Amino acid sequence: MLMLYLTSVNQISSASDPDRLDACLSKIAAGNRDSLAELYNHTKTSVYSFALSVLKNTQDAEDVLHDCYLAVYSAAASYHSSGKPLAWILTITRNLCLQRLRSQQRTAYLSEEEWLNLTEGANVVSTEDRLILRECLYTLTDEERQVIVLHAVSGFRHREIAQLLELPLSTVLSKYNRAVKKLRKRLREEDAMNETK
Repeated sequence: MLMLYLTSVNQISSASDPDRLDACLSKIAAGNRDSLAELYNHTKTSVYSFALSVLKNTQDAEDVLHDCYLAVYSAAASYHSSGKPLAWILTITRNLCLQRLRSQQRTAYLSEEEWLNLTEGANVVSTEDRLILRECLYTLTDEERQVIVLHAVSGFRHREIAQLLELPLSTVLSKYNRAVKKLRKRLREEDAMNETK
């Protein structure tokens, strides 16, 4: 169930074509606000999910989401296409998250409602599956959760995640493999509990 959900979300996120995003950024640099709306619609899930994985607070993540697109609008003229516009946008998101954490000197844990809100956008997931997903994600460390979200939700490769999080590639691979093992173990436990009912 969880892997089906992650695959579905990944397919939704992967639909954002880098050429299309590059074109949007070029138009934004020329002052086209409609292109900003288009860019927002194609990338908001990835930006919000990443901000939420860092900040662990829905209100802060929403603020960063808003601030990110303001920053994108003002910095679009300085953007030079390297074929990875989403990575550029998530780098802005990461920097805004770090600024917010530094200024607030705090982190918060996600409530049950916040984890459910994170997954409610994908209509392929039942309420029970969302609860299981939330429980599974709680078994991961913050960095493991970020790596999983960036890979499964946003579709980033491990090398790109390493650059984005400023971690060695071997560390990202290790965290990803460890996280997948934890998720599988948790899902097996959940399946075993459901079989005994």
